[in-house]
Amino acid sequence: MNAQDITNKPGEHAIFMIFGLLSGREAADRVKELCAGFAAVPQSMRNRFPDSDVSCVMGFGAGAWGRLFPDRPRPKELEPFKEIKGAKHTAPSTPGDIFFHIRAKRLDVCHEMAAVFSSSLKGAVEHIDEVQGFRYFDGRAIIGFVDGTENPAAGDAFGFAAIGPEDGYFKGGSYAFVQKYIHDMEAWNALSVEEQEKAIGRRKYNDIELSDEEKPENAHNAVTNIADAEGRELKIVRANMAFANPSKNEFGTYFIGYAGTFGTTRKMLENMFVGDPVGNTDRLLDFSTAVTGTLFFVPTLDMLEEIGG
Repeated sequence: MNAQDITNKPGEHAIFMIFGLLSGREAADRVKELCAGFAAVPQSMRNRFPDSDVSCVMGFGAGAWGRLFPDRPRPKELEPFKEIKGAKHTAPSTPGDIFFHIRAKRLDVCHEMAAVFSSSLKGAVEHIDEVQGFRYFDGRAIIGFVDGTENPAAGDAFGFAAIGPEDGYFKGGSYAFVQKYIHDMEAWNALSVEEQEKAIGRRKYNDIELSDEEKPENAHNAVTNIADAEGRELKIVRANMAFANPSKNEFGTYFIGYAGTFGTTRKMLENMFVGDPVGNTDRLLDFSTAVTGTLFFVPTLDMLEEIGG
């Protein structure tokens, strides 16, 4: 089993690309051809730039999987993301057939891989979305708090991020869920540091978690802390990145979560947008608006090569 780079650190720079698959046999063949040679692209970049920490992930939406590989089984939880609508906040569902998550220490290296993939798919896909993310200071979200603190420890990450034997044909693959959040920085910055800390559930400067007595029930890290029926904590692997267009007054977070079961991610989202109990919604959503939401399946490199062939 040769997994894709689903547990790598977020990196210094990232490019996220989402495409729609065009109709026709020629378009499908072009995508399959890229699948077959996909692993060679980041490997070539590693050979050229060995210190750049290059990695890349390729995934497929539910519609594309059915069209590209109609004779193959479908991952158990791969389906179009269903909108989550609460009384105050909505997690929208947006289209996407093919997804790339490119990471490196250098933006030019990310750009080179993005250009190679886009050129390879020319005439087979249409552009839906692209975001260039960057490391903000010491790995903070653009709202000023350290991001990814709740990720599992490095030794446990793959167990949470990868599909296990329960869906054996797809073992080692992963469900990647992506959302683009836009932050109201004027309203956020109008809060005191103490109010911001209560919204997140952690200290802003040293990243220490608030005590149970200090932390409100609607703090971000309280509503996203979930467990199974036996009380075991359920986690996902996040590789979130900040992005911004200051001249447009656009400041955001590109959320990406890798998980062995999408049910874990969805439960976190339901807690955030609907609340458990209903109405106890994530305080952070009062300042952050989700504008996209798409689910992808990430095959192993071995499966990519096989389906490409």
